[in-house]
Amino acid sequence: MSILVVGSIALDTVETPFGKVEDSPGGSALYFSAAASFFAPVNVVGVVGKDFDFEQIEFLRHRNVDLDGLMIEDGLTFRWGGRYKSDMNRRVTLFTYLNVFEKFSPQIPEHYRDSTYIFLANIDPELQLKVLQTVHNPRLTVLDTMNFWISGKRDALEEVIKRVDVLIVNDEEIRELTGSVRLYSAAAELLTRGPRALVIKKGEHGAILVTKEGYFFSPAFPVENVMDPTGAGDTFAGGFLGYLAAKNSISNGHLKNAVIYGSTVASFVVEDFSFSRLKNITVDDVHRRANMLRAMMAVDVE
Repeated sequence: MSILVVGSIALDTVETPFGKVEDSPGGSALYFSAAASFFAPVNVVGVVGKDFDFEQIEFLRHRNVDLDGLMIEDGLTFRWGGRYKSDMNRRVTLFTYLNVFEKFSPQIPEHYRDSTYIFLANIDPELQLKVLQTVHNPRLTVLDTMNFWISGKRDALEEVIKRVDVLIVNDEEIRELTGSVRLYSAAAELLTRGPRALVIKKGEHGAILVTKEGYFFSPAFPVENVMDPTGAGDTFAGGFLGYLAAKNSISNGHLKNAVIYGSTVASFVVEDFSFSRLKNITVDDVHRRANMLRAMMAVDVE
């Protein structure tokens, strides 16, 4: 089953206590694709400038990532720079240059429109609506967003939320969406607005799946050497949706396992800069670590 992702493609300059990279490939669409492609073919829609070096993402083509939907415009590729604090949970944005991404308008190739699974990465909700109006009959749609859109384009975002199946948010975002400081009350309210499931990202502490059937929590896999947490959220989404596409099932049991796989793939990406680590592992490595994570969660009843 194929996956469609619509999101940003960037060149990142990232500094952490453990090193620095400049103009390293990143952005939500690429991090998602690098993760989801372990499990299923991925169709990418995004935009880059003529300065973008495609050799840096050639490995994606070998993993059944289709880049026909990637537009190349005159100008420079979107650039972002950030510096992480010593605890790696806080970062300072040094610069953001939207460049060609500023006027990005998704153009969905005809052969992408029958994609079974859709990931609407963190972009303008008006563009997310445009994508939903273009695709034909997806089995599952997953939405990511951020505080900027919650406060700046609330009406459009609420319309997107009505139309998707899974919403991925963090604590701060879910509270801003609902106005409630009580996390689980806020989650229950959001489920009445359209989605069948929520995934609440809690960073190094894991993720919570909330459905009408109840709650499921997956811890993050314990990583001893975190080098760069950039893109961990989009990598989580790639592992999550990639697993569901591979199983071609959206049962509650598979949703729970998808959270485990999202956490697992995200644990790899933080072990190096950009998606260097994801380039050097196999799906068997992912399965082994997912099994280790499940074993950590098991409880023996005496």
